[in-house]
Amino acid sequence: MAKKTAKKKDASRQIAQNKKARHDYFIEETFEAGLSLEGWEIKSIRAGKVNIKESYVLLKNNEAYLFGAQITPLITASSHSVHDPLRLRKLLMHRRELDRLMGQVDRGGYTVVPLDMHWSKNGKVKCEIGLAKGKKLHDKRATEKEREWNRDKQRIMKMTR
Repeated sequence: MAKKTAKKKDASRQIAQNKKARHDYFIEETFEAGLSLEGWEIKSIRAGKVNIKESYVLLKNNEAYLFGAQITPLITASSHSVHDPLRLRKLLMHRRELDRLMGQVDRGGYTVVPLDMHWSKNGKVKCEIGLAKGKKLHDKRATEKEREWNRDKQRIMKMTR
């Protein structure tokens, strides 16, 4: 039998993660999108000055934009231009994916949230976005209870060995 290997991202490739999105939403489907960035933003991303916790994806005019992602400019970046840390950043996706997302958001009551930002293999910045449906308070409690039970189960299994 062949061994099954878990598909994990390198910690070195990870830029930012939105843990709050997985807590607040049921993630139905995920997509990977490129980001249209400026030079100073790439420098700030390399320095780790990114926050995507309060951000979401805005769909308008048949295009997707990352709204609310904060990329803080470096002090050493050029001072002759104005840097907006909260500007709209265009997400680069295939037309089929965009049409699918727009249809689900319009008809299905879904929302689109960024899950994480990472480096691709060829050095580009990618954003993993998820088609999500909001959780109610009792859903969040059930998820927390299940997580605690799995943790206790692992602890018990470890003690019996």
